[in-house]
Amino acid sequence: MNMTETTGSILKPDRDWWRGAVIYQIYPRSFQDTNGDGIGDLNGITARLPHVAALGVDAIWISPFFTSPMRDFGYDVSNYRDVDPIFGKLEDFDALIAEAHRLGLRVMIDLVLSHTSDRHPWFVESRSSRNNGKADWYVWADSKPDGTPPNNWLSIFGGSAWAWDPTRLQYYLHNFLTSQPDLNLHNPEVQEALLAVERFWLERGVDGFRLDTINFFFHDKKLRDNPALVPERRNASTAPAVNPYNYQEHLYDKNQPENLEFLKRFRAVMDEFPAIAAVGEVGDSQRGLEIAGEYTSGGDKMHMCYAFEFLAPDPLTPRRVAEVLLDFQKAAPEGWACWAFSNHDVVRHASRWADGVSDYGAHAKLLASLLMSLRGSVCIYQGEELALPEAELAYEDLQDPYGIQFWPDFKGRDGCRTPMIWESMPDGGFSDAKPWLPVPENHLAQAVAVQEADPASVMQHYRRFLNFRKAYPAFAKGAIEFFETEAPLLGFLRTHGNEKLLCLFNMSEGLATANVPTEPLEPLEGHGFVSEMRDNTINLPAWGAFFARLA
Repeated sequence: MNMTETTGSILKPDRDWWRGAVIYQIYPRSFQDTNGDGIGDLNGITARLPHVAALGVDAIWISPFFTSPMRDFGYDVSNYRDVDPIFGKLEDFDALIAEAHRLGLRVMIDLVLSHTSDRHPWFVESRSSRNNGKADWYVWADSKPDGTPPNNWLSIFGGSAWAWDPTRLQYYLHNFLTSQPDLNLHNPEVQEALLAVERFWLERGVDGFRLDTINFFFHDKKLRDNPALVPERRNASTAPAVNPYNYQEHLYDKNQPENLEFLKRFRAVMDEFPAIAAVGEVGDSQRGLEIAGEYTSGGDKMHMCYAFEFLAPDPLTPRRVAEVLLDFQKAAPEGWACWAFSNHDVVRHASRWADGVSDYGAHAKLLASLLMSLRGSVCIYQGEELALPEAELAYEDLQDPYGIQFWPDFKGRDGCRTPMIWESMPDGGFSDAKPWLPVPENHLAQAVAVQEADPASVMQHYRRFLNFRKAYPAFAKGAIEFFETEAPLLGFLRTHGNEKLLCLFNMSEGLATANVPTEPLEPLEGHGFVSEMRDNTINLPAWGAFFARLA
């Protein structure tokens, strides 16, 4: 039985809960350590859930905590059905779910189905010979006559996507690290095994999934070469600009049509349980929104997807926001987006979009309010509510193999993965031991305890705005219609039933003036912004916003 129905839970089954939900992402290694090893754990998450619940979010998404050699920090799974000892035990996960549900939070977990660790028993058996029971569970191919890889596919982590195995005398595919071999989902047995993993966690009480690298599940059976990409079309949002991965048009190593049928099978299992939802990560800078539209259409695949448009380094401007939303509507008229500005893989947006910003707190409040006003669901990454900047780490402190590979031109993902800051004290109250990544000294002044005591803090603004957002269904489920404004203003309407909300944002350091519709409107309060309205004119201060209900 799904634990959303168990005694002590305040959650009610609602198959539509995900539509417009705000989901808080927890990176378990860096949230809270309770056993003194410098690494966060499941009991630490459980202990800190009251903070998450107090923000007013609807759900949590927990990055992988499964058994793993941790070459890619949990995204290389060696046992899908157990908890890695550094994070705790299955019983700790059960306790986490029970506490989350008691607090009214749904729990989504991160499933990595495109690949496993090379330590997974499936791969150990698969690589042992060419004729064992799992010989075809991974993507194996003979070399070309000259011994080189079977095609030109590249790894996101650099170099060829093929690694040589001296036992089978064949290459295996790895779209990421060589220690992350790709599963062969063309094999029906592999699909069944992965659906069994899905069912295992649903029966344990999870409320949904975040599916990692969802468009990498299938490869081209013919192993055709990817064509070259002309320089003007190279985009560094999927991989850093120094990575030749951006030099190819990825027609054959991912985004295959067979994926749609597998996603339908995955959805069918979810639909056997009440109130389950999934969000897919679409890792493709070339066709991201188009693929998100395919994967969320028809009501029989993913509930929602997110692409990399707002996770890319491109400056966030009024025009950019409108273009991305309108492009998604065009690509996915039946689909549903899940928007994020930060996550565990990209530079924190407090730093990424900080050029020319003098008031970082006001900037962070404006961005949070904009994100939570867009049509779609929302992911908030831990520490975002504190406006934490990207950490600057020395090379000797790096843990991320991606950053080590491309240092110093690309510094990897460690800068957004440093520990959560709970107290303004050494190591931020994260651990009694040396943390696995150093705690930046400049983060300490933004600790939860410090912001708790300040009504004007960014964290208190997140709480305030989330509460404001819940009062108006149009924010969660309504349509969006942009109207013409001049930069730095962004304006749109959110409508749901008879409710019509006007939303205005000043995305600049200076004062901005907007003319509002002549029809009657009622300025709304409780969102934390102060703007001056005279007749049909609104004056918005730097990084200001205005909300009103139209008659």
